[in-house]
Amino acid sequence: MRIKSILVSQPAPSESSPYLDIAKKEKIKIDFRPFIHVEGVDNKELRTQKIDLTQYTGIIFTSKNAIDHYFRLAEDLRFAVPDTMRYICQSEAIANYLQKHIVYRKRKISFGEKNFSDLLPLFKKFPTEKYLLPSSDVLSPDIVKTLDSSNVEWTRAIMYRTVCSDLTDITIKDYDMLIFFSPQGIKSLQQNFPDFKQEETKIGVFGNTTLAAAEEAGLKVDLMAPTKETPSMTMALEKYVKALHK
Repeated sequence: MRIKSILVSQPAPSESSPYLDIAKKEKIKIDFRPFIHVEGVDNKELRTQKIDLTQYTGIIFTSKNAIDHYFRLAEDLRFAVPDTMRYICQSEAIANYLQKHIVYRKRKISFGEKNFSDLLPLFKKFPTEKYLLPSSDVLSPDIVKTLDSSNVEWTRAIMYRTVCSDLTDITIKDYDMLIFFSPQGIKSLQQNFPDFKQEETKIGVFGNTTLAAAEEAGLKVDLMAPTKETPSMTMALEKYVKALHK
């Protein structure tokens, strides 16, 4: 079977994307459409979680979304985030994003390498802070495990939710292949297209949790990333398509 059209469940990339190179080389139509999007909670819902922003001396950020929604709610609640606030960020890229909301210089900002578990030495270094973890409604068990093992005082605040986008304008069977990056994307497929039957449609997934969600939904996964040979989805996709077209 030759792949002629692919739907990637993400926003359209920049002009320099490897996806566009694959489309040109292999003469494939590749479309992009986010299957999920983020919606912020309001300050009333935050209060129902019994969260008082004034009670925390440290904030743990795991994503740019968490940063945006924390400062949005702080503004809504007229809470002036003090200069003394300690920020623990999962990565340097997330820490740098703080500059959108605060003067970065002279603030107490620390960050890890990549994984949340990399933050453990920082929690041991700053054990007396009272930490708030802004998060979505979906939280990795690894985060909870790391925080509990660190023996710091922490509280989770759900500040935004990942919800399914409306995809009813799409004819899903027009595509030979669908590519997913999260369990929520699989959920969105099921919600938007309850009568979807995979049949000859190829399925690509990124990450073990997405793989598990796809298999639980009864889908046959044809392409999986990352692997040692193909650490990115575009590398895996190019290799798969070339092999298939031979």
